[in-house]
Amino acid sequence: MKLKTTTIKQKIRFDASPHEIYEALLDPKKHSEFTGSAATGKAEIGGEFTAWDGYISGKILELEKDKRIVQEWTTTEWPKGYPPSKLELTFRQVDGRTELTMIHSEIPADQEEELKQGWTDYYWEPLKHYFERRS
Repeated sequence: MKLKTTTIKQKIRFDASPHEIYEALLDPKKHSEFTGSAATGKAEIGGEFTAWDGYISGKILELEKDKRIVQEWTTTEWPKGYPPSKLELTFRQVDGRTELTMIHSEIPADQEEELKQGWTDYYWEPLKHYFERRS
């Protein structure tokens, strides 16, 4: 039986540099500052990480400093039998801002809407506020 998966794609603009966003997502201390919850990990290929007090976990597959992050990614609510998903984040400077493109593939199809909303509520909005507070 083939497990039903889908892909989420989102584009978000931030008033911060690609470097600042890259660091905020990979540095556990900065990640915890903008999410308000514990994060662990090392910013290196093969490095394992957790976020949101262990709700999210995974491994870094590829890194291109200030340009791209690729991770193997899962949550504690992943249905039994599903392999980790693939998360790809790319950063591009546009008109003095940074455009982040997220492609989250191989996610359980029945979690698509929850994950779409979760990225906005638990990542993109808090990250925007984090940079607003720092400016």
